[in-house]
Amino acid sequence: MRYVYHLLFWVLILGSTACQKSKPAPFVPLAVTPPAATTTFTNPLLPSGPDPWVYEKDGFYYYMHTLNDRLAIWKTAKMSDLSRATPVTVWTPPRTGNASSNLWAPELFFLDGKWYIYYTAGPANVGLGQQKTWVLENASADPTTNTWVDRGRLFSPITDFWAIDGTILEQNGNRYFIWSGHDGIDAVQRLYISRMSNPWTLTGPRVELSHPQYAWENVGPPFVNEGPEIIKHGSKTNLVYSASFCGADQYALGLLTASSTADPMLLTSWTKSATPIFSQSPANRAYATGHNGFFKSKDGQEDWIIYHANSNPDEGCVEKRNPRMQKFGWNADDTPNFGVPVSINTPILKPSGE
Repeated sequence: MRYVYHLLFWVLILGSTACQKSKPAPFVPLAVTPPAATTTFTNPLLPSGPDPWVYEKDGFYYYMHTLNDRLAIWKTAKMSDLSRATPVTVWTPPRTGNASSNLWAPELFFLDGKWYIYYTAGPANVGLGQQKTWVLENASADPTTNTWVDRGRLFSPITDFWAIDGTILEQNGNRYFIWSGHDGIDAVQRLYISRMSNPWTLTGPRVELSHPQYAWENVGPPFVNEGPEIIKHGSKTNLVYSASFCGADQYALGLLTASSTADPMLLTSWTKSATPIFSQSPANRAYATGHNGFFKSKDGQEDWIIYHANSNPDEGCVEKRNPRMQKFGWNADDTPNFGVPVSINTPILKPSGE
């Protein structure tokens, strides 16, 4: 009996131990390290994007570029994420008429509580000699929604000639339209300014501010000053424009400056730089650098330029032009210092606040 009890004792002990060994260990989840946040981006921002434009409002950036057959807006909270945004077509032109073809260089503004798009277009199948400036209006809070209303053509009845690349200047409580146009005599593209009575109407005369004057502005033909854009800093109103034929590798940015309190309708208010302020960099694969826009970083602390360029020489004035952006600084005289184009596929720190 003692043997039996002894045997049972060891059976119970071993059985209990076996059960303890077979019990699964408590589950402890593996620590997962989240991927590091990306702090850089690379140019180009998109594979194609001639004449890029950016407008910031209420925490969002609204981007546009030339698409030729329609107008579309990309909406993004971060410019470095532009490639992730889905473009929304906001305007498709009529099949026929004076604004049915070659839609160029749209610019979006929020004026007097409404959105406006200024764009260039002309009739189909007649060449490019009839390109004029047109205006669309949208009363919604978000320009990618609701219906755009055609406000017709923006022009001066006295000097109604070829007109492209319009932009807005606000100064001394007045609003002005600045564009590239012809004088009715030759095909040289000049920069003009006229006062506006409302967002779709010019009033008074137009004044020529600039024409191709220096050798670097006269690579062509055609001989061109176009793409005027305004950026103010300190005591200066800076008018940055594009010069020479858009299909030439030498397409570059020039500069007109005026006092921020001057009358912009007076030619004597403006001073023109004799040299370009931003131009091609073959080493960085940036050719035909031009037709730019400006925006602030997400936190409002940095100034950025967005522009188009070709990635290879002799690629012309077509859809191979791609949008790029880079931070820039300021000279002591309140003029912009863009430096040189940053090389494509090179990591660049994102705009601060992103």
